[in-house]
Amino acid sequence: MSEPVPLLLVAGLTRHYERGTVKALEGVSFEARAGEVVAITGPSGCGKSTLLSLIGLLDQPDQGTVRIRGEDLARVRKPSGFRARQLGFVFQFHHMVPTMTLAENVAAPMVALGISRGRRREQAREMLDRMQCGARAEFLPANVSGGERQRAAVGRALINRPAIVLADEPTGNLDSKNGQIVVELLMTHARSQGALVLIATHNPEIAGLADRCLELRDGELVG
Repeated sequence: MSEPVPLLLVAGLTRHYERGTVKALEGVSFEARAGEVVAITGPSGCGKSTLLSLIGLLDQPDQGTVRIRGEDLARVRKPSGFRARQLGFVFQFHHMVPTMTLAENVAAPMVALGISRGRRREQAREMLDRMQCGARAEFLPANVSGGERQRAAVGRALINRPAIVLADEPTGNLDSKNGQIVVELLMTHARSQGALVLIATHNPEIAGLADRCLELRDGELVG
C-alpha cells in the first residue's frame, strides 16, 4: 500500500536575503516519497544549499511550507530534537570533531535520543563496518584519508535511521571512486530503510545515479 501522503512536501518555498534584494529560492514546489534518491542539480548559487537548509530546519522560509510525514515544519517547537529523530546531514566538508575518534563522531547523534554509551559505541562500530572503514574506528579524523572521513560522515548521518537524508555536495572533495562509494552507500540506505535521500550536486555523473533529478536555476525549479 502506498503512503497516504508524500514523505516530503515542499510548497511555494521562497527565501530572500539582504532584505529581499537577493533571491535564493522563489516558489519552489515538489514532493518526494520514501525509498527515493532525488538529485537536486544546478550551477553554484542556484539555491541548492538553501533548499536543503530549509528542509533541514537550519533556516526558515519567507514564504511557503515544508511538511515531513504531514507535519508542518513551521509548527515544530524543538527543531534540534526533530532533526535528531527525522533527519540526517552529509556535507561537502565532513565536519568531524577533530578531537574525537571516528567511532565517537559517528555515535554523537545518538546522545540526543538517550541511547546508552555502550549501545552507542556498539552501533557506531557496526555502522563504520558498513561504511567500509571499521578498521579506522579508533583513529582521529586527521589520521585517515578524505574518503574514509566522508564515509564516516555518511555513517554519522545514518546512525539514527532518519526518514530523510540531506546530502549537500557530499562528493565535492572526493575522487570519482570514493564519490561513487559515498553515493552508493546513501542509495543503499534509501532502499533498505525506506528513507528519502536528497543529494545536492553539480556533478552530472552523481546526478545520473539518482532515481530522478530536480533542476534549480536562479532559485526556481525548471523542467
